[in-house]
Amino acid sequence: MRQVIIIGSGPAGYTAAIYAARANLSPLVVASSVEAGGELMNTTDVENFPGFPEGIQGPDLMAKMQEQAERFGAEVLYDDVVELDVAGPIKKITLGSGGSHEADSIVFATGSAPRKIGIDGEARLSGRGVSYCATCDGFFFREKVIAVVGGGDSAMEEATFLTKFASKVYIIHRRDELRASKIMQERAFKNDKIEFVWNSAVVDIIGDDAVTGVVLESTVDGTRSELALDGVFVAIGNDPRTHLVHGKLDLTPEGTIWVDGRSSRTSLPGVFAAGDVIDPTYRQAVTAAGSGTVAALDVEHYLAALGEAGAPAPDVAEIDGLPGADGDSAESAETAKVNAA
Repeated sequence: MRQVIIIGSGPAGYTAAIYAARANLSPLVVASSVEAGGELMNTTDVENFPGFPEGIQGPDLMAKMQEQAERFGAEVLYDDVVELDVAGPIKKITLGSGGSHEADSIVFATGSAPRKIGIDGEARLSGRGVSYCATCDGFFFREKVIAVVGGGDSAMEEATFLTKFASKVYIIHRRDELRASKIMQERAFKNDKIEFVWNSAVVDIIGDDAVTGVVLESTVDGTRSELALDGVFVAIGNDPRTHLVHGKLDLTPEGTIWVDGRSSRTSLPGVFAAGDVIDPTYRQAVTAAGSGTVAALDVEHYLAALGEAGAPAPDVAEIDGLPGADGDSAESAETAKVNAA
């Protein structure tokens, strides 16, 4: 029986683990069997995380966070949570390996996953020229012509990194201006290997056994054209990993887990959430880390209020502000949950 289990091993999960371990809560961190470390494991230079004036590689940053958490007594388990039972006072997780663990509290910090375009050829050619990770797959595109789809910081970073391998990199964007920060834009604009394709949407990815090109549609006049390519890297954002809590926790209209104000408290007592899984707006490593801090402190306060038997006191109050908790009927509350999901 654990006091707290943390699901996720990105900046939010490991920061929560650091704080929880220092509070002598002996947290168990379920770090995933194949994606431990979160999205920063697929990032090259992290230049905006405080304390690293020269920048740091994403994997190195996550390794340091894990080492710090383990130093204070956190246990890291490389496995996947496949089922949650969080309705009662005792929370239970079931693992892909077949094992299970119980705890008084859960911190859900599963982060986000790369967003798909959702077009023909994308799934069929995934791993055959379609990729969502430049640092993972860039090496395979030496002296090739490739494209990055997107207009934010991630797209600029991916494109700049890929110029180390590719002979030419197109950046395809739906608009005529970028969402990326000025410094990331300037790096891309100054790179001779990068060419921008403005006001264009990728509507198809073509190729039999491997990518040979894309079909572009003008967002101005709707005309279509083809662009010959050897690979396509998709960098159009991320979606929160909430599949484990659908129907169990309330979600926001944006699809993130609902939390009570600036806290990490979800719609169920004893279940807390942190990081990108609750943040549709900022989604930075440092804001995720701060969110993990909040979650660990909330857990500490929650556990301090538990009875001697390790179960919540019977008079635990309903969280103020919970959708459907303002006097609406049970039917209305249930409708709100369905709509949010």
